[in-house]
Amino acid sequence: MGLFSRKTSESAVATAVATLPVDPALAALTGSYTIDPAHSSIGFTVRHAMVTNVRGGFAEHEGTLELNGSDPAASSAAIDVKIASIDTGIADRDAHLRSGDFFDAERFPLMTFRSTGAEQLGGDAYRITGDLTIKDVTKPLSIDLEFNGVATDVYGNERVGFEGSAEILRSEWGLTWNAALETGGVMVSDKVKLTFDISAIRNAA
Repeated sequence: MGLFSRKTSESAVATAVATLPVDPALAALTGSYTIDPAHSSIGFTVRHAMVTNVRGGFAEHEGTLELNGSDPAASSAAIDVKIASIDTGIADRDAHLRSGDFFDAERFPLMTFRSTGAEQLGGDAYRITGDLTIKDVTKPLSIDLEFNGVATDVYGNERVGFEGSAEILRSEWGLTWNAALETGGVMVSDKVKLTFDISAIRNAA
């Protein structure tokens, strides 16, 4: 069961609409959802000193999903991430990442993503496109996602789940600090892998 329709020609879409009924289970997902930060995570992985990876995440974030099961391509997502909540497990490193060398969290407290489109890659695999803003720079970002399904939890909340990833070059968003190594190379790689594990609850009607 998918959430976003594959991009097709206008004639193909018209034919499909005329001949195929909407999946009732898919249509039933239509509605507004709020991301549950207690059961969601937004993380990153970056190469350190050319030989190992540092992993971290952002403890504070919020967002919404607007799902349209009858017209999945009309669905949308919005996420706000509090930069000051960055956590790599090392306090001094986190303070450096919050400083002007990197995110400058005092001046630019939020990282935001606003979707602009989606396409189905096959099965439950999707690609969501949108605008990612870090500091004062906004650039397009594509996120590959897997739809993990829908379930009702023990409290009666209807949940949908997604997990996905994307890769960026941090320098494109003005995150350029680095230090050269005596053995060659740099302290922090330009390439950063972003990871998303999202659980969202349907809002009450």
